[in-house]
This record gives sequence, structure tokens and C-alpha cells, in this order.
Amino acid sequence: MTDPLDRWRAIDRLASDEARPAAVAARRRKGARTARENLEDLVDPGSFVEYGRAAVAAQRERRPLEDLREQTAADGVITGLATVNAARFGAAASGVAVSVNDYTVLAGTQGFFHHAKIDRLLAVAGRRGLPVVMYTEGGGGRPGDVDVKTVPTGLTVPTFATWAGLSGRVPRIAIAHGYCFAGNAALFGCADIAIATRRAFIGMAGPAMIEGGGLGRFRPDQIGPADQLAARGAVDLLVDDEAAATAAARQLLGYFQGAEAEHACASQEELRDALPADRRYSYRARPVLERLLDEGSFLELGRAHGGAVICGFGRLEGRPLGVLASDTRSGGGAIDAAAADKAARFLRLLDDFGVPALSLVDTPGFMVGPRSEEEGAARRMGELFVAGARFRPPLVCVILRKAYGLGAMAMAGGSLHRPDLTVAWPQGELGAMGLEGAVRLGYARELEAAPTDEARDALFERLLGELYERGSAPEVAAYLEIDAVIDPARTREVVAAAFARAAPRSS
Repeated sequence: MTDPLDRWRAIDRLASDEARPAAVAARRRKGARTARENLEDLVDPGSFVEYGRAAVAAQRERRPLEDLREQTAADGVITGLATVNAARFGAAASGVAVSVNDYTVLAGTQGFFHHAKIDRLLAVAGRRGLPVVMYTEGGGGRPGDVDVKTVPTGLTVPTFATWAGLSGRVPRIAIAHGYCFAGNAALFGCADIAIATRRAFIGMAGPAMIEGGGLGRFRPDQIGPADQLAARGAVDLLVDDEAAATAAARQLLGYFQGAEAEHACASQEELRDALPADRRYSYRARPVLERLLDEGSFLELGRAHGGAVICGFGRLEGRPLGVLASDTRSGGGAIDAAAADKAARFLRLLDDFGVPALSLVDTPGFMVGPRSEEEGAARRMGELFVAGARFRPPLVCVILRKAYGLGAMAMAGGSLHRPDLTVAWPQGELGAMGLEGAVRLGYARELEAAPTDEARDALFERLLGELYERGSAPEVAAYLEIDAVIDPARTREVVAAAFARAAPRSS
């Protein structure tokens, strides 16, 4: 073959799925998609510009070049630039850097050129301010790249520092499916948003390294199952398969790409009856926020852990925003250490990229007691105050019902006057601590002096009623601790107007 174009076409074809039917068939038998199928599903058609497609593993000393081209296409990772969601947000706002590990090539392991390709991509993404989507399936570092003579250990590889260094500069989304071990797991764990399928297994070491360290023998599917990691907060979004993970990545990118011109919402009048008449009862919080937000716009993160605070992205009149909402079905809405961790991390993510936040509050405060303190409550809950104090984008707080103590303050960014607007529904009740506890603590002497149990109960109920009235939303609004009491059906209107008029904080 003498024509350079024909020769290049033959070489280039070897990186395609069509040239590797056996590898594709093996992938199919596992119920998985190929790397290029995931890529095509993610990016806008015709937009992908690939970097390093001609690369092969650095093993020319031990294997023929043609064999490397056939068996180590692109050195196990597809990298390049594309657009995602350009039809919705325009090409200028939709640029994305993409890295997709190819498990059919040397089990997706990280070799010399594999790292070099990712490093090149991340450098461009950093310079151009491009979000990065990274599929991290793979077995970690690769010891067989014998062509490399000047880097005997690989400990100077910049990939991990570069990827971590993009934190706060560009949104970084990682997707894990199948086995994701060692270096690949480190990249996954560094992402701003970590998505995993239910068939993902993620560990900082694979079976060989674990056994080599004298820690026992384990199958790969015994190491870091995704559902277990989601319950520990190490996975933000757990989905069924690669198609769902890719769809979620596209949706998440949209929240950083801008507002949508078209939007719709459910009837807002039903919010007037969203809460139970009895203040002691819990209720389902997600239907409330889904009714308040644009239809179909809410995407929750971290649902499997820190249940007292719901965190996720949504839209209001087309504008993207982050949502924090109390869930009274989890510990009555009391914020434990795990929920504080989740909420603080989410606020930091929103702050990094200027995404406004809406906080829907119904909490008796922070979770207390010896067990809570054993979990490091003071430090971990304190981080929620730090995140709120540093938060610069617009923040709006809506008190749905209970807002007590430090926990309520933390949900409002550290103080009820910290948000750009703090409002309450008419059934709102506020106080330095839960009403029942305040009566028992503040009036212990009077209750103890009651002559009979009936008299004590009557006194308790009277004092409770007085405190409730003193801390009711209309009374608190009269003292200017909150800005207004609003009709629940007008919540969407009021919040949207507040965000439309709020400018980012200068400090």
C-alpha cells in the first residue's frame, strides 16, 4: 500500500468498533456498551474531535506494531472535544472535554500514552474553561509498558494533580461502570459529581494488589459495590446502566450551560395543602419541591445517604439552581453529620460555578446526643456553616414549617439574614430550639411544682401554645427576623422574582 491516504485510513480504521468484532462481542456478552457507543450517546452528532486516536500501548519492544494497533487501539482511552446540548444552549455554551476508558483494551489500564492523552485533554479543558466528562472503567496502572525508560516508577505522572487541580475551575463529572480500580478509582473519587451504575465496583486497589498486600483474596465483585458506596456518600448518583449514566451526565451538564427558554410547571395552588394539618406529622418532601420547580427538571444527588437533607439540581422558570430541602421522613428532618457533609459539599459545588441555591427548611435542628457526637458532629456540622458563609451566588430560603436552632440557621447559610430573601409559609414556626424541649428545659421548676399530673399537662400545653404563638411565622416577621410570610401558592413566583433581581455576592 503506497498511497499515504489509504495507509492512514487502514491504520485509523483499527481504532473503530467495526475493526474489533471479537472485543465488541465480548462486551455485548457482559451486557455492556463499548467506549465509542458511550461517546456517541453523550456528544452531539458530528461534534467530536478526537485527540490521540493513533496511539498504541508503549510496548513496541515486546510486541509487533501491527499487533499493538489491532489490540491496543488508542491505548485504551478515547479523548477529545465535543459539544453536548448545543441545540438547547448554543454551541458557545456547550463545549465539553470527554475522556472514555476502553475496557476492551488491556482492561482499561493506565499506560504511558493513556496518561499522556488524558493530560493533554485536561490541559486544554483548563485553558478553555471546558467541563470534563470522564468514564473511568479500568483496572488501574499498567506495568507492561516497557518502552518507557526515563520514568521507572510513574510517580511523576501529572494526571491526578491536574484533574484535582481543575476543582472549582470547571465542572467535572465521572462515570463508573464495571470494574474501576486503583488510579481509575482515584480519578472517579476526585470528580465534582460521581455517577455509578449498579454494576460498578470501585476500589482504590484491585484484587491483585489487595492479595499482594497480604490482606486476603477477593473477587473483583467483592470490592466496592456501587450501592454500598452510595450509602456512604462516595457515589452521588446511582443509576441502572451506562445509558442512564450518560443521560444523567447530559442533564447535569445542562445545569452549568445556562437557562432554558421553554418551561412548564404544575399547579401551584396544591402547595397550600402540601403539609399535614398536624405539625407533628412528617410528609413527602420531594413532591413539594418537584411541584415548585419546572416540570421534569429536578435531579437529586446523594439520595442514598444523609437523608435529612435532599440535595439536587433543578430549574425555576428555566433558570438552573441548586436545591436543599429538609426531609422530615428522615429523623424528623434533624440534620445529622452525614446530611451536613452532603449539604456542605453541595453548597461548595454550587458556589464554585455560580449556581444559585434555594433552601426549603423544615427541621427541628441538628441531630444531638452521644451517638451524634461520636460521629464528629461539631466538626462536620461546622463545615455547613463554613460553606454557607463562603457562598457567593444568590440564596433564597423558604421556611415551610419548622425552623429551629443552629440546624435551621445552617440551612439558611448561617443566619436567617444571610439569604437574599428569607420567607415562611403561614404554618412556619421558629425558635432557638424545639418547642417541647424549650418548655421542659425553660420551665422545669414550674412543671415540677404542679400539684397533679393533670395540672402539669395543662401547664405544659399552655406554655407550649404561648411559645408556638411567639415563634409563629407572622409574629417573627413582625420582628423582622424573616422578610415575609407568603401564600404557599405564590412561592414559585416570589422565589423566581428574588433570583431574577439578585446579583452574585462580591464577598
